[in-house]
Amino acid sequence: MRVFVAGASGTIGRRLLPMLVEAGHEVVGATRSRAKASELAELGVRQVVVDGLDEQGVLATVRKAKPEVIVHQLTALQGVTNLRRFDDAFASTNRLRTEGLDYLLQAARAVEARRLIAQSYTGWPNIREGGPVKTEDDPLDPMPLPSMAKTLAAIRHLEETLSGAEDIEGVALRYGGFYGYGTSLGEGGEHMRLFMKRRFPIIGDGAGIWSFTHIDDAASATVAALEHGEPGVYNVVDDEPAPVSEWLPHLAQTLLAKPPRRLPVWLGRLVAGEAVVLMMTEIRGSSNAKAKRELGWQPLYPSWRAGFRDGLADPETSVRLPAVRSRAA
Repeated sequence: MRVFVAGASGTIGRRLLPMLVEAGHEVVGATRSRAKASELAELGVRQVVVDGLDEQGVLATVRKAKPEVIVHQLTALQGVTNLRRFDDAFASTNRLRTEGLDYLLQAARAVEARRLIAQSYTGWPNIREGGPVKTEDDPLDPMPLPSMAKTLAAIRHLEETLSGAEDIEGVALRYGGFYGYGTSLGEGGEHMRLFMKRRFPIIGDGAGIWSFTHIDDAASATVAALEHGEPGVYNVVDDEPAPVSEWLPHLAQTLLAKPPRRLPVWLGRLVAGEAVVLMMTEIRGSSNAKAKRELGWQPLYPSWRAGFRDGLADPETSVRLPAVRSRAA
């Protein structure tokens, strides 16, 4: 199958491309960086350079590639750590989720591609009422914080556009909180450095439920979605949604680090902002039952417990926790 991957040089893209090649697909990897394009050749794919927000460039590149499936992995998440002004932090990614998606969808229709798969997100977008774990049938948050409203609107646009497409199979994969090498919560990552310095505290009761996705599991679910599952939305997360009060101390114990500090809600608002307080205290987790059932997907790391133990270090090395700790400090 001919597959066009937009955002091929990103963290997921670099895990995804070898999986696609190994599965026998003909892959074109698109990146906006010429320097990164040369690296993609080493992964066994044909590389192209195009800006995902260049409408005519995207159309011309896709027309030349003539893919049967397009995979949208375009984001601008590198270095996003300060969430006090949440929508500002995700402004570039929001454009890629709206304008970028629209350009890829236009291009997909031009070449009569069969399916378009795009990266979405689950966790804080879930409605914050009812039980602790939500499915794809549950609504998104009807009353987001004002500082998060634009980002949620971009996610809605992506999911509703794909779900409503009648002439192409639109699939939105809602990944959970990323971890693993190359992410912020992996060896050398931004959040890992904050954590090792005890600057990633538990705020309030830490009752917010998080659903995690190892970066390799995000990639393998994307491969599964090429040929399996009806159009629609799928949660791609592990089997064990967990409150912050449980997973954060466990991460400290796993890394042989000092336990996280605790802050009252009022101080958390001052230090980290309202959005972080919400994620620490109110959000709901997500069920992966639909993805497992309809995509035939099984996570390599069914629980973040094993993932934190074995999946944070550079996969090119066999070194585990000591290297994670020393390089993150």
